[in-house]
Amino acid sequence: MRVVGGVFGGRTLVAPPGRSTRPTSDRVREALFSILGPGRVAGARVLDLFAGSGALAIEALSRGASNATLVDSAPGAVAAIRRNLKELGADAEVRRQDALVYLRAASRDARQYDLVFLDPPYRHASALGAELSAALGPVLAPDARVVAESDRRAPLELDLVALDERRYGDTLIRIHGPR
Repeated sequence: MRVVGGVFGGRTLVAPPGRSTRPTSDRVREALFSILGPGRVAGARVLDLFAGSGALAIEALSRGASNATLVDSAPGAVAAIRRNLKELGADAEVRRQDALVYLRAASRDARQYDLVFLDPPYRHASALGAELSAALGPVLAPDARVVAESDRRAPLELDLVALDERRYGDTLIRIHGPR
């Protein structure tokens, strides 16, 4: 796994140990950032929930995002994220926390994000849509984009405006805007 583009392009990333994390493939990340375009990423405030290796937020930072917050509840994932950031010399906020707990706290703190990545474990994605939709609303900037990755057979259904949808094998990418 590597960073596809930007200032860290070509640099290698590590994934958390074990089989519980499924990093977004280089091919899917490359296609996703092409769809988003440089204008959507440059200067963006990024939130990466269920961050895993941190590849999505790191890709955004590599392409000019102004800052990123990476959230994952698994200790192995947080360790991999910290290692990847350190190896790249990149700065980001890393939280070991449940995604919904983080969203409620971010709402109380009046945090806002321009670009949010959601990549929950595929086995839980279909059950998380309603809760994530409700919790996301207050933290989305007016022209924000939410990128949801899930299994095409059990998609993450969000109550947000659907703007684009792409399939890459069994991976479904949906891009949403706020309501």
